[in-house]
Amino acid sequence: MSKVLNVLLIEDDVIEVMKLNRAISSLQLNHNVIEANNGEEALDVLQNKGELPDIILLDLNMPKLNGIEFLEVLKKDDILKYIPTIILTTSSNQRDLLECYKIGIAGYVLKPLKYEEYITKIQSVLAYWSINELKKI
Repeated sequence: MSKVLNVLLIEDDVIEVMKLNRAISSLQLNHNVIEANNGEEALDVLQNKGELPDIILLDLNMPKLNGIEFLEVLKKDDILKYIPTIILTTSSNQRDLLECYKIGIAGYVLKPLKYEEYITKIQSVLAYWSINELKKI
């Protein structure tokens, strides 16, 4: 049985935030999406360790604290390091991909240009994590 996820979306592009929310709505999923515009804002959200997200969807290219910098901070925290973090980005740069896996991500998903393909990818990612056994902290 699938569970409702609390998803922290870290994305600075308003259009991309709207696209994810639209995809979840059109797929008729009941997941809760918490939004942060950059890594700094996301860390502020995560400081209240009482209600942590089940997964994090993270863009790499953001102002203030980019995705890789955010990951480095996240993975050094004894509690936050267990939250599965999936990169959701347009960057197909192999150095970014390798660096993210080295730090400890759960997945790396390229944002496709076509909305239909985006819907399929988001559906697959959320379906997997909604049936996966997640560590409750």
